[in-house]
Amino acid sequence: MDYKKILDDLKKKEYAPVYFLQGEEPYFIDQIVNYIDKKVLSEGEKSFNQVVLYGKETDFKQVVDQAMQFPMMSSHRVVIVKEAQSMSTLDKLETYLKNPSPQTILVIAHKYKKVDKRKKGFWNAIKKNAVILETKKLYDNQVPQYITAMAKDNKLLIDNKTAFILSEHLGNDLSKIANEIDKLALNLPAGSTIDANHIHEYVGISKEYNVFELQNALGQKNKAKAYAIIKYLSQHSKSNPIQRNIGSFFNYFSTLFLAKKYEKADDRTFASKAKVNPYFAKDYKSAAGNYTMDQIKRAFKLIHEMDKSSKGVEVRRSTDMGIYQMFLFKLFS
Repeated sequence: MDYKKILDDLKKKEYAPVYFLQGEEPYFIDQIVNYIDKKVLSEGEKSFNQVVLYGKETDFKQVVDQAMQFPMMSSHRVVIVKEAQSMSTLDKLETYLKNPSPQTILVIAHKYKKVDKRKKGFWNAIKKNAVILETKKLYDNQVPQYITAMAKDNKLLIDNKTAFILSEHLGNDLSKIANEIDKLALNLPAGSTIDANHIHEYVGISKEYNVFELQNALGQKNKAKAYAIIKYLSQHSKSNPIQRNIGSFFNYFSTLFLAKKYEKADDRTFASKAKVNPYFAKDYKSAAGNYTMDQIKRAFKLIHEMDKSSKGVEVRRSTDMGIYQMFLFKLFS
């Protein structure tokens, strides 16, 4: 089930006896756990009817014991098991899950991976009686749309370019992104549109010297601008780690490869094939026009060399500036 649907049902007080939340992306799991933790019971009811357990310190018998107790002066008990992936006896909850107490809301937060579905009795009990959420890490090209949605949830707008810059800077860590959007929401009036000035002031991303602008410089073969930006990135490597930027280079040239492949397609078709925002389609196609297909393929080889140099594989590790400079020198030569 979609996490927003689960949250909507919870807000309507439509409760399930068991919530089994699992997967690689912890942000969505945390959203549901935090809502149940804070909103289902009143502060007065929590004292007698809510308990939080931690998988590494918890045996299945403790979970069952808590879940089978009757609520006191409340319609429900809430039992939350955090870090359930560390619970060695998790599958022994099978008997309880086959017949869960209708007066208890049991929340099992199984982060970073999925449960072993080969344990069929356990998994079948979950499927029969639990609301299940399975989360995946977002692909990089999905992040900007989530940034836009998070901004909207905070009564803010964000332009496409700024959403892209944020995604390139913060990666696909949704918890980190949510923290930055919350920070912006605290400092901007409702209805504001987040732009480059705002993220420069409140997030600390330079308006001129960021990976987005570096990609534009590479696409335009603007050597002076590219060298100026890599100098800034090297001097601020803590907030601009080279490994993340190497990943951005790979994604960028992958998109140029597709732009070259679909150069005769219209912008919307290309955007669909490349899974990019149509707003940027013309920029990618224009940049692809500055490279031959052989040059784009060569760029992948240079990016691979960058990756090895940054890790000290097969060669002595150079400085970030040295690695960037060698890449640009070979790319533009």
